[in-house]
Amino acid sequence: MSGLLGASTCPGPGEASDPTPPLCAKFREPLTEARFQQLFGDTELEPELFSGPAWRRHCRQWKWRARACWGPGAWRLLLARLPPLRWLPYYRWRAWLLGDAVAGVTVGIVHVPQGMAFALLTSVPPVFGLYTSFFPVLIYTLLGTGRHLSTGTFAVLSLMTGSAVERLVPEPLGGNLSGIQREQLDAQRVGAASALAFGSGALMLGMFVLQLGVLSTFLSEPVVKALTSGAALHVLVSQLPSLLGLPLPRQIGCFALFKVLLASVLCFTSSLDTRYNVQIVGLLPGGFLQPHLPNLAELPRILADSLPIALVTFAVSVSLASIYADKYSYTIDSNQELLAHGISNLISSLFSCFPNSATLATTSLLVDAGGNTQLAGLFSCIVVLSVLLWLGPFFHYLPKVRSRGDEVWGGWQGWLHARTLGWSAHLLSPKAVLACINISSMRQMFFQMQELPQLWRISRVDFAVWMVTWVAVVILSVDLGLAVGVVFSMMTVVCRTQRVQCLALGLAEGTELYRPLRESHKLLQVPGLCILSYPTPLYFGTCGQFRRTLLQHLGLGEGGRETPKTDGPSDAVAEPVRVVVLDCSGVTFADAAGAREAVQLASRCRDAGIHLLLAQCNASVLGTLTQAGLLDGVTPEQLFVSVQDAAVHALERLVRDSSKGSGIQEVLG
Repeated sequence: MSGLLGASTCPGPGEASDPTPPLCAKFREPLTEARFQQLFGDTELEPELFSGPAWRRHCRQWKWRARACWGPGAWRLLLARLPPLRWLPYYRWRAWLLGDAVAGVTVGIVHVPQGMAFALLTSVPPVFGLYTSFFPVLIYTLLGTGRHLSTGTFAVLSLMTGSAVERLVPEPLGGNLSGIQREQLDAQRVGAASALAFGSGALMLGMFVLQLGVLSTFLSEPVVKALTSGAALHVLVSQLPSLLGLPLPRQIGCFALFKVLLASVLCFTSSLDTRYNVQIVGLLPGGFLQPHLPNLAELPRILADSLPIALVTFAVSVSLASIYADKYSYTIDSNQELLAHGISNLISSLFSCFPNSATLATTSLLVDAGGNTQLAGLFSCIVVLSVLLWLGPFFHYLPKVRSRGDEVWGGWQGWLHARTLGWSAHLLSPKAVLACINISSMRQMFFQMQELPQLWRISRVDFAVWMVTWVAVVILSVDLGLAVGVVFSMMTVVCRTQRVQCLALGLAEGTELYRPLRESHKLLQVPGLCILSYPTPLYFGTCGQFRRTLLQHLGLGEGGRETPKTDGPSDAVAEPVRVVVLDCSGVTFADAAGAREAVQLASRCRDAGIHLLLAQCNASVLGTLTQAGLLDGVTPEQLFVSVQDAAVHALERLVRDSSKGSGIQEVLG
């Protein structure tokens, strides 16, 4: 490896080729960061944007942004905000139209019973589920970037909205309401639900203005799947009263799942209710209601509920859109998704719709039915519109049924006979059927649990994130479970950055590549030279480990010089370190605490007579270290563009300054 230190040239025609040097050319001189900028950097004046006083720069920025509102800039803005202008000119009519039509009609047919079922889950009359299956789908078709995404009523959001609605507009304790009182209660609950949609839509629009689409990166797949699976269990238990004909109020808050469940078991196994008055869907009014603003006076009350609804909408919709975008090789814009779902909820709330988002069941159905683009949403809207305008009366009629078996039989036989006849009659009721639809639509969310064994084999950390999120959703609530899942997921990332080890690197013989010494005993370790790689960000959570690990490798204890730690063979004798190369390529960022730790390390190395070299430090980290005072103890000649350049400089220094230079040459071959 003399080529690292001197000039290794190509052999002549009659000379034998030395296989040791990796390149058949003279090695260049080591490049420091300063020298690299002189040779390849831009030495011209900085752009005009960054010159002059700050107020003048801001004025120029606003002028440039204003220019984007007319001419070519306006057209680019329009293309970005109306995705159909981008994909519709390239629409393959012969290949895609039939698939979009079939998929759209199929999804629209499912939207009708599912929308009415989820409306009952939201504690509003069934027809408002049809409204929510029409307006949001139409708006997302115009604004959304997910080609295979189906929007509308979603069980998780309906459950969250229904819990908030029943807390804001509780039913009177007596429960015996006249027809007029029932209509007034329903109107108040519809107003509360639409206000929640308005509030969540406004919050998502605010997130779009702040360009917070990047938050989707913190919503890992285990968190989203555990959230939907846990929420599916809440939906299942919440539908038991409707399925079994039990007049039980909805449970709200932490441990609500167990309180619903316990009350259902006690009520069904007791003889508290032997008369089954089967309810029907009722009249579905034709057409649409007049658009009107929700009661804005309720916004302060519903803000705390709108925020988790907005976050769940964003989390589920963007995650689902990303899954199918990756599968079919196209991209989505998370910020545009915020705009699409924000406007969708905001405008649909004017038509008395409740919160909506992408749905797992209909999205999967749309893809399986052959859907290709957002155009399938238009065909889905046509089906729902037909029901609202003409087919609504067909969903009204079914007679009320009452069990009178207890008048014929006596004792436990009469009780059992009444129960059997009453329950069987109740299962024929539309509301029980809608409850069955709610439960059956959750099957895909339950099937996600089948992925747990594979997740355990791939990553046990992700498995832990899945389980913690699921348990938190089931025991606490959907919104609190989401918060717990996201926080726990972030904690696992932080913990993994703190567990990263500092690696000592050695030279692979015959190359100029440096690899961790623990990977092979054939790697060369030059006496007096220590090359360390620290592959993690340098911030307040890792600076303590950074200090301890590096001091161990350098043999700098609290009492002075010690025997340095070595990752080489166990029988290797560690010599005092005279030059250390710190590979900073894995340090993606540094905060103030980490920068101060690096400056203190440079100071201790200088006091101990160790020559410190930094390699491959990105501009952001280098700027932070410079502001912290690194250049007070490190000169620009100690900053190199790569580990190889720093190692060449270190070897030249060791050969020049040490009486053991010949020994180093022998080690290098």
